[in-house]
Amino acid sequence: MLKTIEKWLEAALWNGRFVVVVAVVASMAAATAIFYMATVDVVYLVDHMLNYADSTLTAESRKLLRDQTISHVVEVVDGYLLATFMLIFSLGMYELFVSDIDAAHGSKTSSKILVIASLDDLKARLAKVILMILIVTLFEEALNMKISSPLDLLYLGGAIALIGASLFLTYKAEDHGKNSGHSVT
Repeated sequence: MLKTIEKWLEAALWNGRFVVVVAVVASMAAATAIFYMATVDVVYLVDHMLNYADSTLTAESRKLLRDQTISHVVEVVDGYLLATFMLIFSLGMYELFVSDIDAAHGSKTSSKILVIASLDDLKARLAKVILMILIVTLFEEALNMKISSPLDLLYLGGAIALIGASLFLTYKAEDHGKNSGHSVT
């Protein structure tokens, strides 16, 4: 009797991992929605850019249009990076908790970035995407920043230095992982 209850409880606990499928489906839906929104932004961006060659634009209007377009491109890149984050998260959660994705492991053309072997592997991949999102966001803020004092310029330089340091540390962590036989990527 006790053995039967234990066996039933263990089966219920093991099958409880399938609740992760809710997060997988929701994350994939969010990734799809963000990809869609970023793509719609690109379509509007192209439409917006057709006005750039208009000969009736003044130099000031053209500069404003150019600045807005560059800012818009950065927003699109940010959207695609966020969608990629959600995609990697979704696939990683599925691989870790539900099952290996046979198509990813059996195909020579599949990307190894989407094959997740451990929670640390998923964490490392997501951290890289988050770092890229932060870099793009800093770039976007720097484009819109009005430098009115030397302190503003110092803050911008400090932020750039911190981004450089984080990229260096990420590179060193990858290099250390490869040399020690443990891959971070």
